Amino acid sequence: MKPTTYANTVAEAHPATPVIIRHASGRRNLLKELSWYLYLLPTVGVLIFISYYPMIKTLLLSFYVSSNGSLEKFAGWFNYTHLLTDPNFYYAIYNTLYIGLFGLLLGLPLSFLLAALINRAMYGKSVLKVIYFLPNVTSAVAVVLVFKVLFFPDHSGTVNYVLSWLGIGPKEWVSDPSLIKWVVIFLALWQSTGFNILIWMAGLQSIPKDYYEAARVDGASRFDELLHITLPGVRPILWFLLITGVIGAFQRFDDVYTFGGASGSPLRSLQTIVLFFYEETMEKSQYGYGSAASIALFLMILLITVINLKISRRAER
Repeated sequence: MKPTTYANTVAEAHPATPVIIRHASGRRNLLKELSWYLYLLPTVGVLIFISYYPMIKTLLLSFYVSSNGSLEKFAGWFNYTHLLTDPNFYYAIYNTLYIGLFGLLLGLPLSFLLAALINRAMYGKSVLKVIYFLPNVTSAVAVVLVFKVLFFPDHSGTVNYVLSWLGIGPKEWVSDPSLIKWVVIFLALWQSTGFNILIWMAGLQSIPKDYYEAARVDGASRFDELLHITLPGVRPILWFLLITGVIGAFQRFDDVYTFGGASGSPLRSLQTIVLFFYEETMEKSQYGYGSAASIALFLMILLITVINLKISRRAER
């Protein structure tokens, strides 16, 4: 027999009441949920105004010929077709890939080696982290000025002085188009190594020490531990650093601009895609053409990021 309760009595006397109660409760829950969205409205509004509106405006502007940033004359796909036939654009892509690729090929192994050494250190880990991370928070303009002094073309430059002492003639580091790329690569290594070390160390310290102890009991060598424990354990860190490194390479601006200006001198050897966009937009006032270049840059970063994510997911499986 069903026990007699207040809810049963109400339900028997007024069959529609439970439905009304449930509806009223649902409305209260809905109003409660909506009230939380009200708190998010200011943040969403700021994001729309600062991020999404400029993106939409840039996309629209890329289909126009504009000299002042307004939608002056509709040009259709003209800016994009012109971009695909512009040799300066392809040279900017080459410079971006050259500097970014060699920076990653040298920077990731170097930072991993340093992170492994610091992780095995008995004392002074925190001090070493701070020392290596300091360049990452140093102003890029100040760093470029220091590197210009270090790589000064004649014997007054520190690097050329050391090379002359070793019997190697001085090099035209800042005026030779092939050498100045390596100056920027060394600068990027010096600045980014500290950040990469911290990320590598977070991955290394997340690997349980029991794995290494069990491997030593089984007679595994240091190389076996590296190959079968360390590298698989830090694989997500590797993909993270690859993705962020590629995105950072495509967004390179401040150091190359300080070295060579908007044109990336000498002979456009330092002009990255962002510098190309900046020159066309700010120096030549071709806002429509510059917007098309920025959309192309966005699509390239998106494509590379998607490819990296797919590769990393397959590797994890």
